[in-house]
Amino acid sequence: MSTIFWIIVAAAVATYCTRIGGHLIISRFDNIHPRVEAGLNAVPAAVLTTLVAPAMLDAGPAEWAAIVVAGLVALRGGLMSMFLAGAVVLILARQFMG
Repeated sequence: MSTIFWIIVAAAVATYCTRIGGHLIISRFDNIHPRVEAGLNAVPAAVLTTLVAPAMLDAGPAEWAAIVVAGLVALRGGLMSMFLAGAVVLILARQFMG
C-alpha cells in the first residue's frame, strides 16, 4: 500500500483518539465548572477564526465580498444561513468578477 494511504489512516486514528479522549475525560466528571463549559463553547468560534483569518490575508475582491456578506448575515441569521450566504456570494463573485 502507498505511503499516502498510511498517512491518512494515521491521521484518522489520531483524530479519533483525541476526540474520544476528550469525551472520556469530560465524562468522568459529574459537574463541569461553568468556566470550563464556557471555554468548550468557545472552541467552534476559535476554529472558524483559524480557518478564515489566513484566507483573509490573501483574499481578493470576491473573497472579501463573501466575508462581508457572511459577517452581516451572521448578525441576524444562524450559522447555516451565514455559511450558505457566504458560499453563494463567493461563487457568484468568482464567476462574474473573474
